[in-house]
Amino acid sequence: MSVLSSIGRIATQYAAARARYRSERILLALPAELRKDVGFPELFDAKNSRRAATFSAKVI
Repeated sequence: MSVLSSIGRIATQYAAARARYRSERILLALPAELRKDVGFPELFDAKNSRRAATFSAKVI
């Protein structure tokens, strides 16, 4: 793996993370009623509960 391909891969991951966080910030800025209509709270809660379940499984 060359240095340039590594830099390209890291840059791609960074751009994807920035886009994901930007979208999340935009959705969190919406009123709660609109977020509910879009289904964002359920997706956000599912993501957090999955993390909690994964984390608790590692602790046990």
